[in-house]
Amino acid sequence: MSESKSVNLNFGGFTSFLTIAFIVLKLMGKITWSWWWVLAPTWIGVGIGLIALILLAIIAIIVAAWK
Repeated sequence: MSESKSVNLNFGGFTSFLTIAFIVLKLMGKITWSWWWVLAPTWIGVGIGLIALILLAIIAIIVAAWK
């Protein structure tokens, strides 16, 4: 019996694509935004992740208090 193995390479999602596109446009001089706005998709993704972790922690505390 032979097993087939597949490799799934994930190079990021939509926010990664936007970040790379904005960096390229900034370096080419096509946009004159500050670097804060150029890197905003990355910060937004990090922010959403932190909010999700905080909500999960709150839910875990509430569930633990009910027991």
